[in-house]
Amino acid sequence: MLGWRQTDLFEASRVPAPTIEAFEAKPETARMMGANMRALITAFEAAGLEFIPENGGGAGIRFRVRSGSEG
Repeated sequence: MLGWRQTDLFEASRVPAPTIEAFEAKPETARMMGANMRALITAFEAAGLEFIPENGGGAGIRFRVRSGSEG
């Protein structure tokens, strides 16, 4: 969605590249410390993404709607 490379994500989150690589390779089995996961989420949110909780429609991610930009 953002067009980021791993180096961009590292620069935004400071999560080590090997950790990012492991998560991308097998997200269902990659072990990640809470601090690293929080850092990734914070970096994505700072870039304008919004995480959508699972509420019957399924979890997801989208670009956050900025105030005043709605039609």
